[in-house]
Amino acid sequence: MAVQPLTVKEAAERVIEKQEIFILDVRNENDFNDWKMEGVNFDYLNVPYFDLLDGVEEILDSILSNKDVLVVCAKEGSSIMVAEMLSDAGLDVFYLKGGMKAWSEYLVPIKAGSLKNGGEIYQFVRLGKGCLSYMVLSNGEAAVIDASRMTNHYLSFAKEKGVSITQVLDTHLHADHISGGRELAEMAGAAYWLPSKDSEGAAFEYKSLEEGNEITIDGTTVAIHTLPTPGHTAGSTSFIIDETFLLSGDILFIDSIGRPDLAGMAQDLAVQLRDSLYKQYKQLSADLIVLPAHFMTIEELNEDGSISEKLGVLFEKNHGLSIQNEKDFKRLVTEHLPPQPNAYQEIRETNLGKINPDEEEQREMEIGPNRCAVRS
Repeated sequence: MAVQPLTVKEAAERVIEKQEIFILDVRNENDFNDWKMEGVNFDYLNVPYFDLLDGVEEILDSILSNKDVLVVCAKEGSSIMVAEMLSDAGLDVFYLKGGMKAWSEYLVPIKAGSLKNGGEIYQFVRLGKGCLSYMVLSNGEAAVIDASRMTNHYLSFAKEKGVSITQVLDTHLHADHISGGRELAEMAGAAYWLPSKDSEGAAFEYKSLEEGNEITIDGTTVAIHTLPTPGHTAGSTSFIIDETFLLSGDILFIDSIGRPDLAGMAQDLAVQLRDSLYKQYKQLSADLIVLPAHFMTIEELNEDGSISEKLGVLFEKNHGLSIQNEKDFKRLVTEHLPPQPNAYQEIRETNLGKINPDEEEQREMEIGPNRCAVRS
């Protein structure tokens, strides 16, 4: 029987289309439980590679024969060997090309909406990490928001669309993944914007995001209004684009809200988080389309693979926006927290330019899911 590679692009298409796949993950149990490929219609079996060195006969009955079988490992090598053993046993099998390493770094650009002047906004969905970044395009110019470290994705997409990146912005100092904002701005010759309250001691120059900033692309056609919304970090900033889209960074997600503890000021930031969500956001139009910087579960994807919802709907359905008692709210956001992101202190220092890990070190620092939200 045949063994075929499945590229991360093909895997992403299957996730978005909600196709059925049976995944045999041959990493160790702890790695699998911490972080795995997610799909609405995925079934899983986790058997470490070293348990299969003597053969796959004992797991054949556990593999669903009515679904495509995809073998997954960290970097590809082990999955190829296991896939070949399954093929010798009579199964058609795929292996994930590049493994979880490649899956973590793949970005899917999906159109999130149209602008009033004919421009567009694209959402870059990092399915393997739950990170979301954005490109706003208008008449030959573009702004990129919350870029990942895989800067070539944005440069190649901009080239494909025939636009020049002129503005690069981060909604806050990220702690779960390494920002590509500074590098992207340097490569594109663009301005790089950061909230000054998050960037004390930064080892590079940047433009400071302050209340009332209006950043434009295409001259003055598309305005990006800045709205300080502290809570996840002291400098967390939201952007209102074209009076239509609300980029909420990491304070508001589709089914949760941001955690306030990663900057070491949980108690103070919990109060600010509530004010940002329950007072500032409450004053905004309910028709604004919320585009967050992360998603928590694969179920949050829309039919086209994008992640978005109207602000008014989130005030009705998001559990983090319906807690009337302030003490209960503070308890939720300071006690109901997942483990902190891997190497989050080192990631913060990297994003400030204080340390400069190489590419492999950066990859290792980011391993695992994002953990920027409080639990439901």
